[in-house]
Amino acid sequence: MQAIFGAKTSSVRLLVQIPGSAAKMSRPAFTRAMGSMPAFRTLMNAYIQAFLEQVMVSVACNGAHNLKQRLARWLLMMRDRGDEDTLRITQDLLADMLGVQRPTVTNAARELENAGLIERGRRQVTILDRQGLVDASCECYQLVRARLGFHLPKTYG
Repeated sequence: MQAIFGAKTSSVRLLVQIPGSAAKMSRPAFTRAMGSMPAFRTLMNAYIQAFLEQVMVSVACNGAHNLKQRLARWLLMMRDRGDEDTLRITQDLLADMLGVQRPTVTNAARELENAGLIERGRRQVTILDRQGLVDASCECYQLVRARLGFHLPKTYG
């Protein structure tokens, strides 16, 4: 993302959670593509707008909604970026992403599981009832999804 703004280096470390779903491009190739391919540049600018809106909603969400709602939102967002209802993720990583201790996320996940919305397994969570999970999440999930659809209609529209 920093390369879009012309940064030469980045202190960001990225984690790809879905095996085999990431592509890598060298910074020089990316810079050339930004300069010579208007459609690529437009797509990258749309991605930045969508990403920044998602970050802003997430910050507000973290202060306004309970953990169960935020966990449901996060699981749905993760599912939207993959091809399967089984998400390979640990409760430790979920706790890190949600800014809580592992036992706290375990309790929230147990509530979602007891409601029949998810099933927890070793290093994975399976979504059993997507609509139920949407209902359990806060309105931030639908808001972010709509904004992503606006900026990236071929992916989220």
